[in-house]
Amino acid sequence: MRALSLALAFIIALAPPAEAAVKADAKKAVAPSSTDIVLGNPKAKVRVEEYASLSCTHCARFNNEVFPAFKAKYIDTGKVAYVLHEFITPPEQLAVAGFLLARCVAPSKYYSVIDDLFHRQARIYETHDLKDSIMAAGKTVGLTEEAVRACLQNQQALDALNKRVEAGLDAGVSATPTFLFNGVRAMEGEMTLEQLDSAYDAALKRKFKVSK
Repeated sequence: MRALSLALAFIIALAPPAEAAVKADAKKAVAPSSTDIVLGNPKAKVRVEEYASLSCTHCARFNNEVFPAFKAKYIDTGKVAYVLHEFITPPEQLAVAGFLLARCVAPSKYYSVIDDLFHRQARIYETHDLKDSIMAAGKTVGLTEEAVRACLQNQQALDALNKRVEAGLDAGVSATPTFLFNGVRAMEGEMTLEQLDSAYDAALKRKFKVSK
């Protein structure tokens, strides 16, 4: 995979399309990482991982329409430890800028930024105005415009994002959203609450194992 590069346009970080030889048949689970931001009970019996992109319309629809009910039923009740893994899909500008912004705030606010940007996605596509939406999302979590600019120009943060995306590619992820329950791939594509229920019940019967 070609490393994501940093360019500035309208004070937004841009990235060229990734050239990746995706291992489509790989089923290896990704080991929990210190960069994972866990939502819910870290010691829950079921760990749910979602590979998503902020520019993915299917991911946005899942976040906006299904995830709230899943969160209330499983995450808020301590039954699930949820982790979103960043993935980049076209238009890369939105995905890269959004994830860089989300990583600029405290971990406790990370998912608030993700949710905010998923809800802004349709408007961004309608108006083609990424800058104002990114700035507005930053302001919502207390960042000044100067702080947002600094965040999006941080090459070290971009390199770290690239490594996280490459980890997903190495694990065989090729589509968003992709869901894993206790390390086992449940589905590629949007899941309904009923499908999430079934995947959760199946995951309860096995322990989380990471392939070596």
